[in-house]
Amino acid sequence: MSGLTVDQVMSALGEASGWQFSADRGGMLQRAFTFADFTQAFAFMTQVAQVAEQMDHHPEWFNVYNRVDITLTSHDIGGLSKRDIAMARAISALCLA
Repeated sequence: MSGLTVDQVMSALGEASGWQFSADRGGMLQRAFTFADFTQAFAFMTQVAQVAEQMDHHPEWFNVYNRVDITLTSHDIGGLSKRDIAMARAISALCLA
């Protein structure tokens, strides 16, 4: 699997709004999600976990009460791949459901 260029990432992000690109660690996508309470945040994390298992691509995340911070990167290539873009789109789609 090959890494994506910054231009490829930015172009693909147009379909997964809210994600921010960072050049740290070879490239990663980051997004913060805020919910009404812990129960909603945890339910969202459970949905993301199910998608991650199906895609065999697992996010880095951090949760405090009603906030979930997600970082996507492909550790095996040291940057961003098409799998990260697909995961960002899938996570974004959960917010619309």
